[in-house]
Order: sequence, then structure tokens, then C-alpha cells
Amino acid sequence: VIRNTGNRGFAAACNQGAKGSVADYLLFLNPDTRLFKDSLVQPLVFVERPDNRRVGIVGIQLVDENGRIARTCARFPMPGMFFSKMLGLDRLFPRYFPSHFMNEWGHGETREVDHVMGAFFLIRRQLFETLRGFDERFFVYLEDLDLSRRAYNASWKTVYLADAKAYHKGGGTSEQVRALRLSYSLRSRIKYGYKHFDRFPATLLMVSTLFLEPLCRLVLATWRRSATEVKTLKGFGMLWRSIIDRSM
Repeated sequence: VIRNTGNRGFAAACNQGAKGSVADYLLFLNPDTRLFKDSLVQPLVFVERPDNRRVGIVGIQLVDENGRIARTCARFPMPGMFFSKMLGLDRLFPRYFPSHFMNEWGHGETREVDHVMGAFFLIRRQLFETLRGFDERFFVYLEDLDLSRRAYNASWKTVYLADAKAYHKGGGTSEQVRALRLSYSLRSRIKYGYKHFDRFPATLLMVSTLFLEPLCRLVLATWRRSATEVKTLKGFGMLWRSIIDRSM
């Protein structure tokens, strides 16, 4: 066990742990993920096959306590996907405004995808080291998506393997944690935009995140008469304070 004196963030902690390993493969798990007896066997057998030499990242089927399959794979987001999410268009008109999450697919079969959820993220050590691990500028959230994007750019494949399963709890959190989680998620979104999009759409994404999205969320929360959703909007205040603190 590696003990740090402070919270370095998820990406930095994963990189730190990876440096202490000598295995050919690295497996990153969420704290609420539990492995079954064969959760690791199938992915390792799959990735070791000669015809899968360019498969660099593997995810598996994640199920909840009722055995329901979580839809955890995603496509690489384009700027428009973030904007449609802010406005709720991906939920109202999913056919015309697809989410970057592959919710339309039941996750019942093995296939190549852009990205697998970091709750179970198996990657070749060689690839991880070549890419210099997770980008530590992402304190938490989207660091796995960023790594998948860089692996894709380097001509590696990511595969979702439906033949193996693991348990992933997920679930609810307190209002304060939801607000903090939203704050970190928004920060990572802005960083992802500036790293992977052209400057104009990245800047538009940042401005929309800071001004448009909180307004849309407030209108929706008021319409739903949801005090919980209103309190979650504190996450935007946390985001604003972090930006102001850095600029001073």
C-alpha cells in the first residue's frame, strides 16, 4: 500500500501505483468494483491471442446487484455532443442528438469501441508507458477517456469483452458529494476540450459550461421542483471559485 500525505488526484495516484508494478498488464478498478473468479482470465486470454496484438485496452461487462448490464462504453465525444447534453437534447431526441455514451447498445456482445469505462480498465504496460500514463492535469474524471483517445491516435484498439463480468455498484451519493463531483467533472470537460478540440470550439465549450449549462440546469430543476438538483448546482460555484483562485 502506498500512502500519500495528501490527495494527489485519481490520475496521479494511478500513475504512482503503476510505477510500482512489473506486470505486462495494468488493471485499474473503481473502489466499488468487485471481480468474479473469471473476471481476469478471459480478458488476458483474449488480449494474448496473436490476432489481437493491436488491442491495447480491454473492458468487460459490468453488472449491478440485480445482474443488470451497465452500459459503460462510449464513443469519443465531439463538441456538439457536450452542447446537446447541456441542453438535454440527447435525452429528448437521442436519435438526432446521440450521447457520447453508447446507451442505445445493450452491451451484450464483444466489439471494438472507442472507450471503455475506467471501472475496469485493462491496458498493456507497454502502451501505458509509451503514452506516459494518465494525464495528471485531470484530477479526476475523463482521464481514462483521454488515455483511450491517445491510444487510438497511436493506432491501438480498445475492445469491450462481453464474455467476462465484474460487479460494479455505482449508485447514489449525498448532495454535497454530487456538487463536488459535478465541479470536478466540469473542470475535466473544459481541460478535455482544450486538449482534443480546436481552440474555438474548446473556448465555446468552456463559456457554455460556465454560463449556459447552469442556467439550463436551474430552469430544469425549477420546472421539476427539485431541491436536490438546485443544491447540486453548487458545483458550478465551486468551479467558478477554482477559476478565480487560479487567476489571482
